[in-house]
Amino acid sequence: MEIPENIQEQLNQFQQLQQQAQAVTMQVQNVEVQIQETEKALEELKKTDENTEVFKQAGTLLIKVDYNDALADMEDKLETLELRKQTMARQEERVMKKLEEMQTAIQSAMQGMGQ
Repeated sequence: MEIPENIQEQLNQFQQLQQQAQAVTMQVQNVEVQIQETEKALEELKKTDENTEVFKQAGTLLIKVDYNDALADMEDKLETLELRKQTMARQEERVMKKLEEMQTAIQSAMQGMGQ
């Protein structure tokens, strides 16, 4: 039994959406790792005295920076990463919902074809 062209097209779209879902999930995981690293760095920075020399990596160089500037930069970075994570989590949720809808539609079409 041959699969009708419209169902084959839906299957192709479903596969593409699955790949997109995997990519978004990987991006979310990547941001979560960055958040953990940034939280750890911020925690360590807060343990140090304000008079401690602080350096920031710029490519292959370490540049001396003001403690308060470094602290503010790390807090800003953490806030940005948290916002990015929220945005990507919403995107992931939309893609997963669309996948479920497509799966239901494809299953219905395949069942209708079998009858």
